[in-house]
Amino acid sequence: MTIGKGDVLHVAKLAELKVADHEVGPLVTQLSGIVDFVAQLASADVPEETPEFTVGPAQVALRADVVAPAPLDRSPERMAPDWQDGFYVVPRLSHQEGES
Repeated sequence: MTIGKGDVLHVAKLAELKVADHEVGPLVTQLSGIVDFVAQLASADVPEETPEFTVGPAQVALRADVVAPAPLDRSPERMAPDWQDGFYVVPRLSHQEGES
């Protein structure tokens, strides 16, 4: 595969990059080198039994997915300014005084 000036300008437009005219030539050369290198990798002689390379452990141990309440240092009753029948009691806002 060859990379041309049109390809570079098309990719720059997709990436919303402004590329000056004097930068297009070097970018064509650099991208062509990258594509040529990747093409070389495709022709590498790799034995069938070669394992795939993965970064990190082959399998990550997961913890059990248990839904449980988070313990609090203090009960809600002790944290609330006022508590009544299992609910926080807060002062009514002044702009809500006329509403019911």
